[in-house]
Amino acid sequence: MKADTYAGYSGPHLELIAVSEGAARAIPPLWPLSSSVAVNPYLGQSEMPLGEVSALLARVAGTRSTMAPEWYAAKIADGTITDADLTAALAIAPKGAPTTIAALKEAAQTPAPAPRALPTVAELAAKASGTDWPALIEERIGAWAAGYFDQGQALWQVTAGRGAYASWQIFASRDLTPEIAGLTGFAGDIARAPEGARGALSYACDVLGLGADAAQTYFHQLLLGLGGWSQLARQRLWQAELAGETTPITTDMLTIRILWEQALLTRYADDIAEDWAEIRAAHAAPVAPGEAEITLAVLQEAAERAEQRALAQRLTKESEQPHDARPSLQAAFCIDVRSEVFRRALEGVDPSIQTLGFAGFFGLTTSHRAFASDVEEARLPVLLTHGLTSSATGPKEAEADLAARLSARAARAWGRFKLAAVSSFAFVEATGPVYVGKLMRDALGRPHAQGPDAQTPRLTTELAPKDQIDAAEKILRAMSLTRNFAPLVLIAGHGASVVNNPHVSALQCGACGGYSGEVNARLLAGLLNQDTVRAGLSERGIDVPEDTVFAGALHDTTTDEVTIFADGAPLPASALRRAEDALKTAGTLARTERALRLPRAGSGDTVATRSRDWSETRPEWALAGCSAFIAAPRARTRGKDLAGRAFLHDYDWQADDGFGVLELILTAPVVVASWISLQYYGSVTAPHVFGAGNKLLHNVTGGLGVVEGNGGALRAGLPWQSVHDGTALAHDPLRLTVCIEAPQEAIFDILQRHAGVRALCDNRWLHLIALDGSGRPAARYAKGLTWEAI
Repeated sequence: MKADTYAGYSGPHLELIAVSEGAARAIPPLWPLSSSVAVNPYLGQSEMPLGEVSALLARVAGTRSTMAPEWYAAKIADGTITDADLTAALAIAPKGAPTTIAALKEAAQTPAPAPRALPTVAELAAKASGTDWPALIEERIGAWAAGYFDQGQALWQVTAGRGAYASWQIFASRDLTPEIAGLTGFAGDIARAPEGARGALSYACDVLGLGADAAQTYFHQLLLGLGGWSQLARQRLWQAELAGETTPITTDMLTIRILWEQALLTRYADDIAEDWAEIRAAHAAPVAPGEAEITLAVLQEAAERAEQRALAQRLTKESEQPHDARPSLQAAFCIDVRSEVFRRALEGVDPSIQTLGFAGFFGLTTSHRAFASDVEEARLPVLLTHGLTSSATGPKEAEADLAARLSARAARAWGRFKLAAVSSFAFVEATGPVYVGKLMRDALGRPHAQGPDAQTPRLTTELAPKDQIDAAEKILRAMSLTRNFAPLVLIAGHGASVVNNPHVSALQCGACGGYSGEVNARLLAGLLNQDTVRAGLSERGIDVPEDTVFAGALHDTTTDEVTIFADGAPLPASALRRAEDALKTAGTLARTERALRLPRAGSGDTVATRSRDWSETRPEWALAGCSAFIAAPRARTRGKDLAGRAFLHDYDWQADDGFGVLELILTAPVVVASWISLQYYGSVTAPHVFGAGNKLLHNVTGGLGVVEGNGGALRAGLPWQSVHDGTALAHDPLRLTVCIEAPQEAIFDILQRHAGVRALCDNRWLHLIALDGSGRPAARYAKGLTWEAI
């Protein structure tokens, strides 16, 4: 190859490049461990129904998008799925589904063969040569990518400042491993490859005889086969596009993988050319679900109807009557399903307490700097861009900030010394015994996770008084908190204090970008305590009593302890004591309830200690079990046991002039909740593709993700221990049911204007149910902006 061979592109080449860019959007993004958030693994397939996605994933990944038949058969046998559920699912089934309940039950009893992906060239070459080329490719790309994407773990970075393709080209042209394995001349061929990724991609496609029709699913397969490395590249594209920019990194990653395919086809053409021609033809054929995919999709719909039926039974029970007098305490929690257990316990302890649910970033899209840190923490949903900046370091903390930075630098220098090639072995020999004390302390459950900053966070973005009042009004109205304020109002973010867990950010607040939520809570409390803001709110019809004080708080979801931050505001003593007593008792009740689900928990007394146990692979269940999202007044769900399975968003449509709040709920919290639900769904239904594997085998690489063992593909999604208790699944893979108390025409109007949300509903990636004025299910969204009565 010559570097200038593909300096210009023909029409077919440009079409292939366009297909490659489309293929990048068929895979989900992956956020680094420091700020990991749940991502819908089917993000690129929201325009397709479940059965068709199953057929696609069978082709490109050898997996389903549903459970195996026996899972549904077990639910039919134990009565979870009834004949009524099966009938309802069959009524909306596509062509090709069984026509009777008996046939559907028989299909559930019939084992289905595991799907097999179309072979790649590497797999054909492995069969012809006896060399495990797929494993070698995974290992060599992983060795390069761990250094290239590194976020500070490595002592030096690979080819810093270069694009991904250019960096790999240097790496691969000096890597003799493929040649030792039998791919003669590979390093030299890569060195002579076109310097640009698009040129190299075009060349490889010509050698492979690949047209745009076959490239659609073939490119998808190659990118998906790279695991988290291509998903990490997709996240960088996501971030760039969010900022109005772009990056070629996904095309770079595809080019890297396809050059291996081209080289292997060239090397083994005599043995595999005919097979490869058949596979190309199979990739070119339209994706169409077969009888098995359609039937399993119908059974999945029946399982979700069963869950909705159980939810409806809970919602139709009489609610506890809200306390008519002024609340003794108001506490706004994140809509996270873990808050449902605690809110129910807190209201049960003292009926005069009112709780609310709102997305945990509390309407503040801030980029935050923690104390003694230069890291910009995007404490907001990943769907949004930050509009504010904040910091935990003010003028009064400057001296302490400097001392902390110097201490951190010394710790980093010591860490690098321990890991350096020259000193690492000598270090272990000389100082290893010194660490016996630390090992004993950690083994006995004494380590402590890093907690929130003691310093009060403050906005560093200059906001005019009017802007402050505008923000406060918008947030309070979105929270449905505009009257009858308590003497003490807690704004409670949530976080998780766990140790020795690389996935700790996945236990934090997804609405806060994978960070704990106390920063946003404390910032909002500070804003609402300002006299000028209170005066401005009063002029707009929101009268906050003089004796009302707002306070930020942090709900630790692992220990169910709540920390209240005064942050300079004098808190009412009697209200504070009453709140602390109620929160403590509620924590005990919540831990006791959660202990019933946690393996080896025994009782609620042991739950809190799991967060400090460095050997505990299940410190909490996080959002496992999530299945519903309810946007309605709290009166509709108060006192009803939703088992920690529902996201609860307080919403009163009669106070929502113009339905701006409803639009915000449908386009942000609902979408984020569906991402969470579908991440759990994918980690259960396709764990080897969309799951992170076994925690016991994890090694952190690059400071950004985990691999199983000592290298290879980066693993995305949830570890198996996050969805399975060692004996049975801890999460039923069900698509989210969204229940909203609002006029149906208002919901339709929003869906018409937001095609992405409508696609989720039309293709049943979430189920949308309208509640009536008493909070009972009234109508189900069917498709194409139509409702069916319940």
